[in-house]
Order: sequence, then structure tokens, then C-alpha cells
Amino acid sequence: MGRTLYEKIWDSHVIEQGKDGECLIYIDRHLAHEISTPQAFQALRDASRQIRCPNKTLAVPDHIMPTTPDRLEYIDDESARLQLDTLVKNTKDFKIPYIDLADIRQGIVHVVGPEQGFTLPGTILACGDSHTSTHGALGCLAFGIGTSEIEHLLATQCHIMKKSKSLLINVSGKLPIGVTSKDMALTIISKLGTAGGTGYAIEYSGSAVKELSIEGRMTLCNLTIEAGARTGLVAPDEKTFKYLKGRPFSPNANNWDTAVSYWKNFYSDEDAIFDKIINFNATEIEPTVTWGTSPEDSIKVSGKIPDPNEFSDNNKKLAAEKALKYMELEPGTLLTDIKVDRVFIGSCTNGRIEDIREVASLVEGKQVADWVDAMVVPGSGLVKLQAEEEGLDRILKLAGFDWREPGCSMCNAINPDKLEPGERCASTSNRNFQGRQGRGGRTHLLSPGMAAAAALSGRLCDVRDLI
Repeated sequence: MGRTLYEKIWDSHVIEQGKDGECLIYIDRHLAHEISTPQAFQALRDASRQIRCPNKTLAVPDHIMPTTPDRLEYIDDESARLQLDTLVKNTKDFKIPYIDLADIRQGIVHVVGPEQGFTLPGTILACGDSHTSTHGALGCLAFGIGTSEIEHLLATQCHIMKKSKSLLINVSGKLPIGVTSKDMALTIISKLGTAGGTGYAIEYSGSAVKELSIEGRMTLCNLTIEAGARTGLVAPDEKTFKYLKGRPFSPNANNWDTAVSYWKNFYSDEDAIFDKIINFNATEIEPTVTWGTSPEDSIKVSGKIPDPNEFSDNNKKLAAEKALKYMELEPGTLLTDIKVDRVFIGSCTNGRIEDIREVASLVEGKQVADWVDAMVVPGSGLVKLQAEEEGLDRILKLAGFDWREPGCSMCNAINPDKLEPGERCASTSNRNFQGRQGRGGRTHLLSPGMAAAAALSGRLCDVRDLI
């Protein structure tokens, strides 16, 4: 019997399986940042334990760090400074590779990992962050873990978990002009719901997925967690191998051909059996925007805010009523009639060079609306450097965008970049929960192009009108 991509990676990493189905699996690589690791390192100290494989962890500060130009000289938030100092001390004490805040490679952990070649096909990667699913874009089985699990991983280079069921999401056809992987992801989540993928490892396939760039696949896999699944995967192909070749942590020239030959084994066999298969037609996907306080609250930009009474499920009806009250929106309102105060372009979902190029191409020679505060935050220092070498920063600044240093920024409101109560934001990030971008802030998730269009018009609008 054939096996799925997920099963092939899983089977090659199982050390032992218990009677209850729980497995001890080997973890090839681990990414660490300042938020999820302090307790784990302290627990190792308290137990006088060492780290089994220090060189298989890579640490980088991202979540709580400011994105202002003066951050190297002065971080005014005491908590941020303490967490940064703690990460520096822990990585030094335990001899873990660390990318310093002043290092050009510093950035969001899920941008840095693939960028450095730390993420490889056929491997298992873990990180103390739910959006670790991003790395599945490279054919890597990747998932988030908790603090106690991080401690166990550091001490043993292993993890305990049960095997997931397999869900294949097939997206056939070709995405229309102006429609991106972000629209694809939000459309999928709107159909599955935030719990539709619970218990599954999702593999994305089909002609529309294969046509995506590696950056586009990262966006798709990044949002897998918002459908309830911990893992999203795309089978590695020639695009994957080209992306990884020559990167610092990738196999070197002497081992490259052997590595690629091995990676080519990681795909789902034709006779592989999935527990569930869902099909989508890419030609039917349009630019998509969230209206509520969950990523599943997504509709086409040409649509209207739904009436809670239209939901047959009472729980969904109540959730919609609560969401509309928080968002201060009325049923029947056109999405394109909604004004925005802020625009955020960045995050581990859409902070890569491809995203910034798209935004720059749309706003060149134009101006951000007078009342809109718009910012672009590169996903890493290398992304920032490349954008500046291409002159994208100049285009953005001339258009009225704030050009920042790399970091998680306004995605999570645990750093200085956050919404004020009542502010409405068009955001390329991954979550629109209540208070996610700042207490009382209202978030509409969309693609970089849609965010650029919102910045120029001062309201939610169709990016295709600019193309």
C-alpha cells in the first residue's frame, strides 16, 4: 500500500510506539526565540541537564523586539530587554547557535529558518510557536510545541506525540490575476472552519499549489494552524531544491546531489490513502478579506457583511453577533465601504521579499491616504537588505509607508507596534482575534496587494482595480 508524504516523514522518525498510540519521534531541528524558551532552559539548569544536540537548535529574537531604527541602542520596554538578555545568556550557556539582534540575518523565526536552509525536506522541525507549520512549504514536517515539550526536546532531541490523520486539500486550476496564496488560504479556512483540520496533517496539492512560489507555499502552510491542524505540507519539487541550494545550513556542494536524491522520495504515492480529501477550484477564488474575529470569518472582497440570522448553527450565529459588535459593523455593509486607520504589511505570513515587491509595484508613484498610518516590516534583515538593494524601500517611503526593522511587529501586540482601541487595520498577518493587534483594535486579514490597495484608498477595496 502506498504512503502519504506525511506518513513517509513520520515513519522515518519514529523511535518507539507505545500501546496507546503515542510515539517517541526524533526531531531533526529546533527553532527557538525569546518568548517560549526561558522556562525550558531554567528547568534544564534546575535538573542539571545538558542539551543533547546544541547545534540542532537555532535561536533568534523576534516576537517582542521593537522594529524602530534605534532599537540596538535603546529598548525602553523592560520586559523586552529582560527577555532578550535571557535568550542571549541561555544560548551562550548552552552553546546554542544564536542570531543576534544586530545580525543582518535576524528576523522572524519562520522567515529565518527557511532563509538559512535550516528547514529541509523530509525532516521534522519544531518550535515554540503555533505558526511553525510555515516550514511545511519545503516538504518539512513542522509543528509548534509547548514549554515543557521544549525542555524535553532540548534534553533528548525527541518529542512524544500521536500520529495525525491525513487530509489532502487539492486546489486545481489557475489562480486569477490579483489572487494570491493568502486568498487561497483564507478561502480554504472559510470552508473548513477553525476546527476543520483538527487531528489532521494537511497536505496541499494540485496545479494551483504547484504553481505557487516557495514564498506563496509558506503563506499557505503558515495559515494551516488557523484551520485547526498543527501541520501543513507541500511535497518538495525542483522549486524547493532551487530555493535551498547554497543556503548556509543546506547540504554543501559535496553532499548536494545525494541530498536532492533523498528528498525526491518525499511525495504521496498515487495509491496512498488519505482519511479525507477536499477539492477546490482555483479559478473560483477571489481576493478575500476577513470581517469578524476569526480567520474563518472570510468573504470575497465584493461581498457584504453577513447577517448572523443567516447562520443555521446557533453557535455560529452567536459568534457572528459577538464579532460584529466588537468590529462595529452592520450586516449588509459592503466590505468596500469600510474605512481603515492603519495598514500593516509584514509577519511570518507575508513579510518576505515577494510580498514587498508586490506592494511596491502597486504603490509606485501613488500616495497613502491622508488618514492612514501604513507600515511595512520586512521578515528578516536579509529581506530588508534585498528590498533596499532593489530600491523598494524608496518607493514605499515616497508613497508614505513607514519602513521598519525586521520583527514580528504588529502581528501580536507584545511589542511597541500595536493598534490603539477602536483603530481598524488592514493586516497581512495571520490572526484577527479580539485584541490580537492591540486591545480594542479591529483587524481585517488580507493579502499584501489588498493591504496596499487599502493604504492608498483608505478603505477595503479590490486590488484588481489597481492592476
